[in-house]
Amino acid sequence: MVRFRKILKKGLVCTALVVAMASFGQSPKQMVSNQFTVEKGTNVAHWLSQSERRGEERKRFFTKSDIRTIANMGFDHIRLPIDEEQMWDENLQRHHEAFQLLENCIQWSVEYNLKVIVDLHILRSHHFNAKEKPLWTDKKEQEKFFDLWRDLSKALSKYPNSLLAYELMNEAVADDNESWNELLENACNTIRELEPQRTIVIGSNRWQSVETFDELRVPEGDKNILLSFHFYKPFLLSHYGASWTDLNNYEGPVHYPGVILTKKEFQTLPDTVKPSIEKWAGEKFDKTVLLDLWKKPIEKAKLLGLPLYCGEFGIIEGAPEEDALAWYKDMLSLFSETGIGYANWNYKSDNFGLVSDDGTPDQELIDVIMNKK
Repeated sequence: MVRFRKILKKGLVCTALVVAMASFGQSPKQMVSNQFTVEKGTNVAHWLSQSERRGEERKRFFTKSDIRTIANMGFDHIRLPIDEEQMWDENLQRHHEAFQLLENCIQWSVEYNLKVIVDLHILRSHHFNAKEKPLWTDKKEQEKFFDLWRDLSKALSKYPNSLLAYELMNEAVADDNESWNELLENACNTIRELEPQRTIVIGSNRWQSVETFDELRVPEGDKNILLSFHFYKPFLLSHYGASWTDLNNYEGPVHYPGVILTKKEFQTLPDTVKPSIEKWAGEKFDKTVLLDLWKKPIEKAKLLGLPLYCGEFGIIEGAPEEDALAWYKDMLSLFSETGIGYANWNYKSDNFGLVSDDGTPDQELIDVIMNKK
Protein backbone atom coordinates (compact mmCIF):
# COMPACT_ATOMS: atom_id res chain seq x y z
CA MET A 1 0.00 0.00 0.00
CA VAL A 2 2.83 2.41 0.85
CA ARG A 3 4.51 1.65 -2.45
CA PHE A 4 1.20 2.17 -4.29
CA ARG A 5 0.70 5.57 -2.65
CA LYS A 6 4.20 6.65 -3.68
CA ILE A 7 3.57 5.62 -7.27
CA LEU A 8 0.18 7.33 -7.27
CA LYS A 9 1.63 10.52 -5.81
CA LYS A 10 4.40 10.61 -8.42
CA GLY A 11 1.90 10.04 -11.21
CA LEU A 12 -0.29 12.88 -9.95
CA VAL A 13 2.70 15.23 -9.78
CA CYS A 14 3.68 14.45 -13.36
CA THR A 15 0.10 14.79 -14.57
CA ALA A 16 -0.02 18.16 -12.84
CA LEU A 17 3.06 19.28 -14.74
CA VAL A 18 1.40 18.52 -18.07
CA VAL A 19 -1.73 20.33 -16.92
CA ALA A 20 0.43 23.26 -15.79
CA MET A 21 1.85 23.66 -19.27
CA ALA A 22 -1.61 23.38 -20.79
CA SER A 23 -2.88 26.01 -18.36
CA PHE A 24 -0.81 28.64 -20.13
CA GLY A 25 -3.82 28.68 -22.47
CA GLN A 26 -1.55 28.74 -25.51
CA SER A 27 1.51 26.96 -26.75
CA PRO A 28 4.98 28.53 -26.31
CA LYS A 29 5.14 29.32 -30.00
CA GLN A 30 2.13 31.62 -29.59
CA MET A 31 3.32 33.46 -26.53
CA VAL A 32 6.24 35.68 -27.55
CA SER A 33 4.96 39.18 -28.16
CA ASN A 34 7.18 39.95 -31.13
CA GLN A 35 6.20 36.69 -32.83
CA PHE A 36 9.52 34.91 -32.64
CA THR A 37 8.06 31.42 -32.56
CA VAL A 38 9.92 28.11 -32.60
CA GLU A 39 8.74 24.54 -32.29
CA LYS A 40 11.09 21.96 -33.89
CA GLY A 41 14.76 22.69 -34.47
CA THR A 42 18.28 21.33 -34.67
CA ASN A 43 21.69 22.62 -33.61
CA VAL A 44 24.20 23.52 -36.33
CA ALA A 45 27.22 22.50 -34.26
CA HIS A 46 30.92 22.05 -35.04
CA TRP A 47 30.94 24.71 -37.75
CA LEU A 48 31.32 28.17 -36.18
CA SER A 49 31.81 26.57 -32.77
CA GLN A 50 33.89 23.76 -31.28
CA SER A 51 35.76 23.12 -34.52
CA GLU A 52 39.28 23.49 -35.89
CA ARG A 53 37.96 23.78 -39.46
CA ARG A 54 38.93 27.00 -41.22
CA GLY A 55 39.04 28.36 -44.75
CA GLU A 56 37.61 26.17 -47.49
CA GLU A 57 37.15 23.20 -45.17
CA ARG A 58 34.88 25.27 -42.92
CA LYS A 59 32.97 26.62 -45.91
CA ARG A 60 32.35 23.14 -47.27
CA PHE A 61 31.28 21.61 -43.95
CA PHE A 62 27.98 23.50 -43.80
CA THR A 63 26.36 25.04 -46.88
CA LYS A 64 23.07 26.21 -48.30
CA SER A 65 22.26 22.61 -49.22
CA ASP A 66 22.36 21.69 -45.52
CA ILE A 67 19.83 24.41 -44.75
CA ARG A 68 17.64 23.03 -47.53
CA THR A 69 17.99 19.54 -46.02
CA ILE A 70 17.04 20.81 -42.56
CA ALA A 71 13.98 22.58 -43.96
CA ASN A 72 12.97 19.50 -45.94
CA MET A 73 13.19 17.39 -42.80
CA GLY A 74 10.40 19.56 -41.38
CA PHE A 75 12.26 21.76 -38.88
CA ASP A 76 11.18 25.37 -38.38
CA HIS A 77 14.42 26.74 -36.92
CA ILE A 78 18.10 26.21 -36.25
CA ARG A 79 20.13 26.98 -33.16
CA LEU A 80 23.48 28.28 -34.38
CA PRO A 81 26.38 28.11 -31.88
CA ILE A 82 29.26 30.54 -32.46
CA ASP A 83 32.53 30.87 -30.51
CA GLU A 84 34.35 34.08 -29.65
CA GLU A 85 37.67 32.82 -31.01
CA GLN A 86 36.08 31.98 -34.36
CA MET A 87 34.30 35.32 -34.74
CA TRP A 88 36.75 37.85 -33.26
CA ASP A 89 40.45 38.21 -32.58
CA GLU A 90 41.68 39.00 -29.07
CA ASN A 91 41.28 42.74 -29.73
CA LEU A 92 37.60 42.27 -30.57
CA GLN A 93 38.17 42.78 -34.29
CA ARG A 94 35.88 40.72 -36.45
CA HIS A 95 37.07 37.76 -38.46
CA HIS A 96 35.23 38.83 -41.57
CA GLU A 97 35.08 35.40 -43.19
CA ALA A 98 33.36 33.96 -40.12
CA PHE A 99 30.88 36.83 -39.99
CA GLN A 100 30.17 36.33 -43.67
CA LEU A 101 29.42 32.66 -43.05
CA LEU A 102 27.12 33.66 -40.18
CA GLU A 103 25.19 36.07 -42.36
CA ASN A 104 25.13 33.61 -45.27
CA CYS A 105 23.51 31.07 -42.96
CA ILE A 106 20.87 33.56 -41.85
CA GLN A 107 20.12 34.49 -45.47
CA TRP A 108 19.84 30.82 -46.47
CA SER A 109 17.48 30.33 -43.55
CA VAL A 110 15.32 33.22 -44.75
CA GLU A 111 15.13 31.59 -48.18
CA TYR A 112 13.97 28.29 -46.68
CA ASN A 113 11.67 29.82 -44.05
CA LEU A 114 13.76 28.80 -41.05
CA LYS A 115 14.21 30.93 -37.96
CA VAL A 116 17.58 31.28 -36.25
CA ILE A 117 18.78 31.41 -32.64
CA VAL A 118 22.33 32.76 -32.57
CA ASP A 119 23.98 31.18 -29.53
CA LEU A 120 27.22 32.64 -28.14
CA HIS A 121 28.55 29.25 -27.22
CA ILE A 122 32.13 29.54 -25.90
CA LEU A 123 34.06 32.62 -24.75
CA ARG A 124 37.79 32.90 -24.31
CA SER A 125 36.95 33.65 -20.69
CA HIS A 126 34.36 30.90 -20.27
CA HIS A 127 34.11 27.30 -21.39
CA PHE A 128 31.43 25.26 -19.64
CA ASN A 129 33.85 22.39 -18.90
CA ALA A 130 36.97 24.43 -18.09
CA LYS A 131 38.40 24.59 -14.57
CA GLU A 132 39.35 28.27 -14.86
CA LYS A 133 36.67 30.73 -16.01
CA PRO A 134 37.93 34.33 -15.76
CA LEU A 135 34.53 35.66 -16.78
CA TRP A 136 33.30 35.34 -13.21
CA THR A 137 36.21 37.14 -11.56
CA ASP A 138 37.50 39.68 -14.09
CA LYS A 139 35.37 42.80 -14.68
CA LYS A 140 37.24 43.48 -17.94
CA GLU A 141 36.18 40.08 -19.26
CA GLN A 142 32.61 40.81 -18.28
CA GLU A 143 32.67 44.11 -20.13
CA LYS A 144 34.20 42.33 -23.11
CA PHE A 145 31.29 39.90 -23.03
CA PHE A 146 28.87 42.82 -23.24
CA ASP A 147 30.94 44.29 -26.08
CA LEU A 148 30.63 41.04 -28.03
CA TRP A 149 26.87 41.40 -27.88
CA ARG A 150 27.07 45.06 -28.82
CA ASP A 151 29.01 44.04 -31.92
CA LEU A 152 26.68 41.16 -32.73
CA SER A 153 23.74 43.53 -32.44
CA LYS A 154 25.46 45.96 -34.77
CA ALA A 155 25.79 43.19 -37.36
CA LEU A 156 22.45 41.46 -36.85
CA SER A 157 19.90 44.06 -35.72
CA LYS A 158 18.83 44.52 -39.36
CA TYR A 159 17.10 41.13 -39.26
CA PRO A 160 13.45 41.04 -38.13
CA ASN A 161 12.63 40.08 -34.57
CA SER A 162 10.34 37.40 -35.97
CA LEU A 163 13.30 35.74 -37.71
CA LEU A 164 16.23 35.95 -35.29
CA ALA A 165 16.79 35.56 -31.54
CA TYR A 166 19.88 35.95 -29.35
CA GLU A 167 21.02 33.34 -26.83
CA LEU A 168 23.24 35.22 -24.40
CA MET A 169 25.60 32.40 -23.50
CA ASN A 170 25.58 28.63 -23.64
CA GLU A 171 25.63 26.70 -20.38
CA ALA A 172 26.88 29.22 -17.87
CA VAL A 173 28.86 27.54 -15.10
CA ALA A 174 29.46 29.96 -12.23
CA ASP A 175 30.47 28.97 -8.71
CA ASP A 176 27.21 30.41 -7.43
CA ASN A 177 23.90 31.05 -9.15
CA GLU A 178 23.78 34.72 -8.25
CA SER A 179 26.97 35.46 -10.20
CA TRP A 180 25.22 34.27 -13.35
CA ASN A 181 22.03 36.16 -12.47
CA GLU A 182 23.97 39.42 -12.12
CA LEU A 183 25.86 38.95 -15.38
CA LEU A 184 22.65 37.94 -17.11
CA GLU A 185 20.86 41.07 -15.93
CA ASN A 186 23.65 43.33 -17.20
CA ALA A 187 23.85 41.51 -20.52
CA CYS A 188 20.09 41.81 -21.02
CA ASN A 189 20.27 45.53 -20.23
CA THR A 190 23.05 45.90 -22.80
CA ILE A 191 20.91 44.33 -25.51
CA ARG A 192 17.75 46.13 -24.48
CA GLU A 193 19.46 49.50 -24.92
CA LEU A 194 20.00 48.56 -28.57
CA GLU A 195 17.09 46.24 -29.36
CA PRO A 196 14.11 46.52 -27.01
CA GLN A 197 12.00 43.90 -28.79
CA ARG A 198 14.55 41.21 -29.71
CA THR A 199 13.83 37.81 -28.19
CA ILE A 200 16.58 36.83 -25.75
CA VAL A 201 17.11 33.15 -24.89
CA ILE A 202 18.30 32.49 -21.36
CA GLY A 203 18.88 29.46 -19.16
CA SER A 204 19.93 28.77 -15.61
CA ASN A 205 23.38 28.35 -14.09
CA ARG A 206 25.38 25.13 -14.29
CA TRP A 207 24.90 23.86 -17.82
CA GLN A 208 21.32 25.18 -18.18
CA SER A 209 20.30 22.32 -15.97
CA VAL A 210 16.79 21.67 -14.71
CA GLU A 211 18.05 21.46 -11.12
CA THR A 212 19.03 25.16 -10.89
CA PHE A 213 16.10 26.61 -12.81
CA ASP A 214 14.27 27.77 -9.71
CA GLU A 215 17.32 29.95 -8.89
CA LEU A 216 17.27 31.72 -12.27
CA ARG A 217 16.39 35.43 -11.97
CA VAL A 218 14.63 36.65 -15.10
CA PRO A 219 14.37 40.37 -15.99
CA GLU A 220 11.04 41.61 -14.65
CA GLY A 221 8.31 42.53 -17.08
CA ASP A 222 10.27 41.48 -20.18
CA LYS A 223 8.00 39.29 -22.30
CA ASN A 224 10.52 38.93 -25.13
CA ILE A 225 12.30 36.13 -23.28
CA LEU A 226 12.54 32.47 -24.21
CA LEU A 227 13.50 30.27 -21.25
CA SER A 228 15.84 27.44 -22.17
CA PHE A 229 17.01 24.26 -20.49
CA HIS A 230 19.30 21.47 -21.70
CA PHE A 231 18.60 17.83 -20.99
CA TYR A 232 20.87 14.80 -21.24
CA LYS A 233 19.56 12.66 -18.42
CA PRO A 234 20.32 9.86 -17.77
CA PHE A 235 23.93 10.77 -18.51
CA LEU A 236 25.03 7.13 -18.44
CA LEU A 237 22.92 6.62 -21.57
CA SER A 238 23.30 10.00 -23.30
CA HIS A 239 27.10 10.07 -22.94
CA TYR A 240 27.75 6.34 -23.06
CA GLY A 241 31.52 5.91 -23.45
CA ALA A 242 32.03 9.61 -24.27
CA SER A 243 35.78 10.24 -24.47
CA TRP A 244 35.64 13.65 -22.73
CA THR A 245 33.78 12.35 -19.64
CA ASP A 246 34.42 9.96 -16.76
CA LEU A 247 32.41 7.41 -18.77
CA ASN A 248 35.15 7.16 -21.39
CA ASN A 249 36.04 3.57 -20.47
CA TYR A 250 32.51 2.33 -19.86
CA GLU A 251 31.30 -0.50 -22.12
CA GLY A 252 28.88 -2.15 -19.70
CA PRO A 253 25.09 -2.48 -19.74
CA VAL A 254 22.65 0.41 -19.80
CA HIS A 255 18.85 0.21 -20.04
CA TYR A 256 15.99 2.56 -20.89
CA PRO A 257 13.24 2.59 -19.81
CA GLY A 258 13.55 1.04 -16.38
CA VAL A 259 16.48 0.56 -14.01
CA ILE A 260 19.35 1.96 -16.02
CA LEU A 261 21.90 -0.37 -14.38
CA THR A 262 20.90 -3.04 -11.89
CA LYS A 263 22.89 -3.44 -8.71
CA LYS A 264 23.67 -7.00 -9.74
CA GLU A 265 25.08 -5.75 -13.06
CA PHE A 266 27.10 -3.13 -11.23
CA GLN A 267 28.76 -5.76 -9.07
CA THR A 268 30.07 -7.52 -12.20
CA LEU A 269 31.81 -4.39 -13.54
CA PRO A 270 35.60 -4.01 -13.42
CA ASP A 271 36.82 -2.21 -10.31
CA THR A 272 38.44 0.42 -12.53
CA VAL A 273 35.08 1.79 -13.72
CA LYS A 274 32.99 1.30 -10.57
CA PRO A 275 33.77 4.67 -8.91
CA SER A 276 32.34 6.67 -11.82
CA ILE A 277 29.37 4.34 -12.37
CA GLU A 278 28.20 3.55 -8.85
CA LYS A 279 25.76 6.48 -8.62
CA TRP A 280 23.72 4.99 -11.47
CA ALA A 281 23.24 1.55 -9.95
CA GLY A 282 19.57 0.94 -9.16
CA GLU A 283 18.39 4.27 -10.61
CA LYS A 284 15.18 4.17 -12.63
CA PHE A 285 14.37 6.35 -15.63
CA ASP A 286 11.24 6.41 -17.75
CA LYS A 287 8.88 8.96 -19.28
CA THR A 288 7.30 9.76 -15.91
CA VAL A 289 10.69 10.34 -14.32
CA LEU A 290 11.82 12.58 -17.19
CA LEU A 291 8.77 14.79 -16.86
CA ASP A 292 9.22 14.99 -13.11
CA LEU A 293 12.77 16.23 -13.70
CA TRP A 294 11.37 19.07 -15.83
CA LYS A 295 9.27 20.34 -12.92
CA LYS A 296 11.37 23.41 -12.07
CA PRO A 297 11.59 24.91 -15.58
CA ILE A 298 7.90 24.20 -16.20
CA GLU A 299 6.92 25.93 -12.96
CA LYS A 300 9.22 28.91 -13.68
CA ALA A 301 7.75 29.33 -17.16
CA LYS A 302 4.21 29.15 -15.81
CA LEU A 303 4.94 31.65 -13.02
CA LEU A 304 6.38 34.21 -15.44
CA GLY A 305 4.05 33.52 -18.37
CA LEU A 306 7.02 32.85 -20.66
CA PRO A 307 7.60 30.13 -23.26
CA LEU A 308 9.89 27.22 -22.51
CA TYR A 309 12.43 25.64 -24.84
CA CYS A 310 14.83 22.70 -24.69
CA GLY A 311 17.83 23.97 -26.64
CA GLU A 312 19.86 20.74 -26.42
CA PHE A 313 19.12 17.07 -25.93
CA GLY A 314 20.55 13.93 -27.48
CA ILE A 315 22.31 10.60 -27.15
CA ILE A 316 25.78 9.81 -28.39
CA GLU A 317 26.45 7.43 -31.27
CA GLY A 318 27.46 4.03 -29.88
CA ALA A 319 24.92 3.92 -27.06
CA PRO A 320 22.60 0.90 -27.25
CA GLU A 321 20.33 1.77 -30.18
CA GLU A 322 17.05 0.34 -28.93
CA ASP A 323 17.37 2.12 -25.59
CA ALA A 324 18.43 5.38 -27.25
CA LEU A 325 15.45 5.39 -29.61
CA ALA A 326 13.07 4.62 -26.74
CA TRP A 327 14.45 7.65 -24.87
CA TYR A 328 14.12 9.89 -27.92
CA LYS A 329 10.52 8.76 -28.42
CA ASP A 330 9.66 9.60 -24.80
CA MET A 331 11.34 13.00 -25.12
CA LEU A 332 9.45 13.89 -28.29
CA SER A 333 6.21 12.69 -26.76
CA LEU A 334 6.77 14.95 -23.76
CA PHE A 335 7.62 17.96 -25.93
CA SER A 336 4.35 17.40 -27.78
CA GLU A 337 2.30 16.96 -24.62
CA THR A 338 3.74 20.01 -22.83
CA GLY A 339 4.10 22.37 -25.80
CA ILE A 340 7.83 22.84 -25.15
CA GLY A 341 9.86 23.73 -28.25
CA TYR A 342 13.13 21.93 -28.89
CA ALA A 343 16.37 21.66 -30.84
CA ASN A 344 18.23 18.35 -30.80
CA TRP A 345 22.01 18.18 -30.42
CA ASN A 346 22.80 18.12 -33.31
CA TYR A 347 22.41 18.21 -37.09
CA LYS A 348 25.79 17.03 -38.46
CA SER A 349 28.23 15.00 -36.38
CA ASP A 350 29.63 11.49 -36.04
CA ASN A 351 28.78 11.67 -32.32
CA PHE A 352 25.22 12.99 -31.96
CA GLY A 353 24.24 13.88 -35.50
CA LEU A 354 21.10 13.39 -37.54
CA VAL A 355 23.57 13.09 -40.38
CA SER A 356 27.21 12.04 -40.13
CA ASP A 357 30.12 14.32 -40.99
CA ASP A 358 30.01 13.02 -44.57
CA GLY A 359 26.28 13.78 -44.82
CA THR A 360 24.91 10.24 -44.47
CA PRO A 361 21.46 10.50 -42.80
CA ASP A 362 20.29 8.45 -39.83
CA GLN A 363 16.75 8.20 -41.14
CA GLU A 364 15.32 6.28 -38.20
CA LEU A 365 16.55 8.93 -35.76
CA ILE A 366 15.37 11.73 -38.04
CA ASP A 367 11.87 10.22 -38.11
CA VAL A 368 11.81 9.99 -34.31
CA ILE A 369 13.08 13.57 -33.85
CA MET A 370 10.41 14.80 -36.27
CA ASN A 371 7.83 12.80 -34.27
CA LYS A 372 7.00 10.61 -37.26
CA LYS A 373 7.45 7.37 -35.30
